Amino acid sequence: MTARLIDGGAVAQRMRAEIAQEAARFHQTFGQAPGLGFVLAGDNPASAQYVRMKKRACEEAGIRPDVQILPADSTQAEVEAVVARLNADPHIHGILVQLPLPNRIDEEAVLRAVSLDKDIDGFHPLNIGRLAQKGRDPLFTPATPTGCMILLKEAGAQLSGANAVVIGRSNIVGMPMALMLMKADATVTVCHSRTRDLPFYLKNADVVIAAVGIPHYVKGEWLKPGATVIDVGTNRIEDSAAPRGYRFVGDVDFESALEVAGAITPVPGSVGPMTITMAMFNTLKAAWRLAEAQKA
Repeated sequence: MTARLIDGGAVAQRMRAEIAQEAARFHQTFGQAPGLGFVLAGDNPASAQYVRMKKRACEEAGIRPDVQILPADSTQAEVEAVVARLNADPHIHGILVQLPLPNRIDEEAVLRAVSLDKDIDGFHPLNIGRLAQKGRDPLFTPATPTGCMILLKEAGAQLSGANAVVIGRSNIVGMPMALMLMKADATVTVCHSRTRDLPFYLKNADVVIAAVGIPHYVKGEWLKPGATVIDVGTNRIEDSAAPRGYRFVGDVDFESALEVAGAITPVPGSVGPMTITMAMFNTLKAAWRLAEAQKA
């Protein structure tokens, strides 16, 4: 068996074309482009790179980015003041706080300070709380898990009644991913780097979401034949044969998984583009909600 590749890049490209059309319609209707505010604090090079990528994607889609960069020694009050300023700005419809924040900053307090109507990352405690409750829907859901759900649909995965294993328990991916799968009526097991006998849980998993942040952690022989595998991991490893001396790999040992899985996402180029796309999708959703509320 050779797994079918789930092309997240192609799905993201299709969605971005639709987002650009909708952003143009919003601009024509209200005389301004949808606005997305970024809060970047500290000197984490990966975070800075992510923000640059998201900024460029916004510009290409007709969404106006407003990037607020704070130094690593910024205080809690200074970070929250930037969030408050973006909350009050009528030209900003979504706010994205780039995580992680510097250690001295209370991350939870900053996320709580984001207006619920502009919480396009879906990390506000009320949005996460609604996601965790049966019969309740959040205004927004986190970008990466939402992108993963779309890729599962593209792959034709039947989630209702399926056994799903999420490897990783972060607030950004693992935990909201598990909640979204449960809302789709899957039976969900959350594993992590300290789980004993991970293959035991994977051997019956119809769906596997790997988000543990360890290169090649999941081996192909652990997987159930025909499983749908979404690899969220993006790990840099040294490779003297690569042009830059390094390359990026996922949390799944791709070559061995390719011979067992039914469908799998490659790394890089699949989940990453979807994450950026869903942030723009949520920004557009927020823009229409806020604009219609102001008009009323």
